Amino acid sequence: MADKATAPIAKKKKTEITQHSYMRIDDYAWLKDDNWQQVIQTPEVLSKDIRKYLEAENAYLEECLSDTKPLQEILFNELRGRIKEDDSTVPEKDSDYFYYDRYEENQQYPIYCRYHKDFPDQEEILLNTNLAANNYKYFDIGDAGHSPNHKYFAYSADTKGSEFYTLYIIELATGKLLKDEISNIQSVFVWANDSRTLFYTTLDDNHRPDKVFRHILGEEISNDKIVYQEQDPGFFVSLDITESNNYILISAHDHVTSEIYTIDAHHPKQAAQCFSKRQTGVEYEVSERNGIFYIVTNKDGAEDYKIMQAYIKQSEQSHWQDAFTPPKGTLLRGIYVFKDFLIRSERINGLPRIVVVAFENDKFGKEHSIEFNEEAYELNIMGGYEFDTHMLRFSYTSMTTPTQIFDYEMSTRERKLMKQQEVPSGHQVDEYTTRRLFATAADDESIPISLLYKNTTALDGSAPMLLYAYGSYGSTMPASFSTNRFSLVDRGFIYAIAHVRGGMEKGYAWYKDGKLENKTNTFSDYISCAKYLITENYTCKGQIAAHGGSAGGMLVGAVLNMQPELFHAAIADVPFVDVLNTMSDANLPLTPPEWPEWGNPIKNESDYLNISQYSPYENITQQDYPHILVTAGLTDPRVTYWEPTKWVAKLRSLKTDNNTLVLKMNMGAGHAGASGRFDYLKEIALMYAFLLKVFDMTC
Repeated sequence: MADKATAPIAKKKKTEITQHSYMRIDDYAWLKDDNWQQVIQTPEVLSKDIRKYLEAENAYLEECLSDTKPLQEILFNELRGRIKEDDSTVPEKDSDYFYYDRYEENQQYPIYCRYHKDFPDQEEILLNTNLAANNYKYFDIGDAGHSPNHKYFAYSADTKGSEFYTLYIIELATGKLLKDEISNIQSVFVWANDSRTLFYTTLDDNHRPDKVFRHILGEEISNDKIVYQEQDPGFFVSLDITESNNYILISAHDHVTSEIYTIDAHHPKQAAQCFSKRQTGVEYEVSERNGIFYIVTNKDGAEDYKIMQAYIKQSEQSHWQDAFTPPKGTLLRGIYVFKDFLIRSERINGLPRIVVVAFENDKFGKEHSIEFNEEAYELNIMGGYEFDTHMLRFSYTSMTTPTQIFDYEMSTRERKLMKQQEVPSGHQVDEYTTRRLFATAADDESIPISLLYKNTTALDGSAPMLLYAYGSYGSTMPASFSTNRFSLVDRGFIYAIAHVRGGMEKGYAWYKDGKLENKTNTFSDYISCAKYLITENYTCKGQIAAHGGSAGGMLVGAVLNMQPELFHAAIADVPFVDVLNTMSDANLPLTPPEWPEWGNPIKNESDYLNISQYSPYENITQQDYPHILVTAGLTDPRVTYWEPTKWVAKLRSLKTDNNTLVLKMNMGAGHAGASGRFDYLKEIALMYAFLLKVFDMTC
């Protein structure tokens, strides 16, 4: 489909790059602002020539999709109509209070609330985010939580999408903000048990979390003490607290190695203690109960992880003792520890289950599992504030079933439905079908596919299909409910998720087979899924829309270079498509920590050649490409704005078709797009309108 609008053509400035004696030319390197660190924090300083080009791309998108404005409005109203606007979470008990957050009609952001157990009708508003967001185009709450004594409420907020957060603290008795305002932090913070001490993480000049500070309420920020500093730029630092609330946890980690430091949450001025020194390739996470630490780890070659035990005074790996090893084919996703129970979250052949294990004299006793019967579904442990409880809260959902929140009494096995996601405009579960299929990969591996379609959709190969995938970092794509998808499914689309290698749907080996030198398995798996769905008459060649975001956007870029004829359209959200150049720039925020995932092309020639083989930007050729919509964010620190911009510019200069290619650059947001719940739906409506237009389904 040709558009009458004239596409902007980016000028070419030849830049020669030599690595390992190989020379490549990048005509669009100039689109990376020399002052990019400041641009992420202050987008107004973007150079004029780059801004002019980005604005031209946005204007071109508006012109190309101007005829879909009425459709976008219809879609937006549909999407919004499926949201219960005056919704609230299930209250969560903590001592004498119940905490929850809720939305009000026509409001974009949540309101954080609580009530006292003796006065359930007397709501206390802790924070109305809508008021806090009043003067900002973008507003994101990174973390929010009350102090253990229930007297203070802290939250972190980002007002640019750059993921530089500011920490604020409210005194609940007066509703006033304290002077303790801390800027340029990572989103997460942790309260110590004295309710006067907070721990937070700061970001270095390259946007990497590297220092943990201790702040005492009322003291000057400049006096805050560093309790941990990471020296390796390849390691990120994060904060947490054990379920028992006894230990604050500082984790330094990359994608294959971790190291944890503990601080006694009852004595927060004590120095951080290394739990167990990092050993390359060994990952671990810890929970604590009765002075015993339960460790989820891949130590000793436990590829799908296992549980080990240790004591705080004998916490080095040489003292760890095996406690539980899952049977072959079962991935241990994680654990959650209560006073009397340990919960295992597991995945078997792509499907989740929850296992409840009773403690018997500090040993694992009887256990039972929580499972459901649909072909594809998702289960998640929701945790809670209280440690000494027999109540487990978890969520269940499938691609056809709206999310259900259950409270589960672990002793009696009584299950109580606490909340059912409502779809105000209506949703009939029995009008749709969800399937779990398996495609065969090029090397005969079996690839799971989750499928959703309306029962009236013809399964004769004529249906258009949106085929989504991610396939990186071991992230498992859930077969969960999304109201947004039905705007396509109700119009005859089949929605599919390809659970390709690079995720962990089939265990850690599934992840290993889709990273580093095996990365191309991710792309060939996706193509195998597309071909299988064509063969099985769910769709046909040239009727598929490829979709992926971030590293999934890289997948989209790679498969379009490999076999563009399979696809009629593609949506690449904030796509990581300039892989070789990004992994060759050690100053970028994510580069050193990402080398274990992609390889280090600076030091390793084989990594350079491997990435060169698939990097979407380097492998664009003169051929026909499908219709493509690309989204990006100017303040995005994860996939920096110039990656998708360069990709679009090069595609436009080389592609031989007359299909639509448009870039939507969000000039006031980052990796996650618009922050308000309704503003975000406008972006979804634009994407869907693009698809319906290029599939000629706008009527």
